[in-house]
Amino acid sequence: MIRYWRVLKLFWATAIAAEMEYRLNFLLAAISSVCGLIGSIFGLFLFYRKGYHFQGWSWEQALVLLGIFTLLQGCSSTLFVPNLNRIVRHVQEGTLDFVLLRPINSQFWLSTHTLSPWGLPDLLFGVGVIVYAGMRLKLQVTDYLLGIIPLSFGLIILYSIWFMLGVTSIWFVKIFNVTEVLRGFMEAGRYPMAAYPAAYRFFFTFVVPIAFLTTIPAEAMLGQANPIWTLGAAALAIALLLASQAFWRFALKFYTSASS
Repeated sequence: MIRYWRVLKLFWATAIAAEMEYRLNFLLAAISSVCGLIGSIFGLFLFYRKGYHFQGWSWEQALVLLGIFTLLQGCSSTLFVPNLNRIVRHVQEGTLDFVLLRPINSQFWLSTHTLSPWGLPDLLFGVGVIVYAGMRLKLQVTDYLLGIIPLSFGLIILYSIWFMLGVTSIWFVKIFNVTEVLRGFMEAGRYPMAAYPAAYRFFFTFVVPIAFLTTIPAEAMLGQANPIWTLGAAALAIALLLASQAFWRFALKFYTSASS
């Protein structure tokens, strides 16, 4: 573990040094994040402006969920997009050969090799929205900590699904848009699951587990979570993480390398 931690620090230090050569991109990313957040708050405001409430969700509580969604977007832009979206390119261009030859776990390398600072504005704005809404709701530090636990499970769930979708490129090669479909589904997490009809709630809970990414962490933070759902999030995260490792090993049996 110490060896991998040292490698990870080296990966990220090198990636940030390379990215900061184009510092104007950070400003553009921050402006884009601000515009996106304003659009999200405005969209939420349209529901609440005349006294309408999502079932069981006040305006401040919905803001907490929106902050978690923004935080999730920041994590995706910082770590998942720059790494997992490149799996398709590695397969198509044959550079996956060099990854497999390295004396390090190939899934670890593909998942953590680079880091993009352009997702940091979303991370900061997400935390800011959560803290602002939490102050209005008088949340305590323990409440935030309770929300971090299922949020961590949600990140593992998202990573595992994203990784497995990227790995399917070993069979289908040109599937650049498949992860964009997942990101499209993630947009449903912008609002509480109570905002959707029953059929959609079932789909976003048991088929594409979007509820585990935003709604359940928000409920835990607000003290409304059912412990069964938190345990379910933990079980699902562990199962999907193990499934991603098994799926990667299975997929490699069908990878014939660029030179064969």
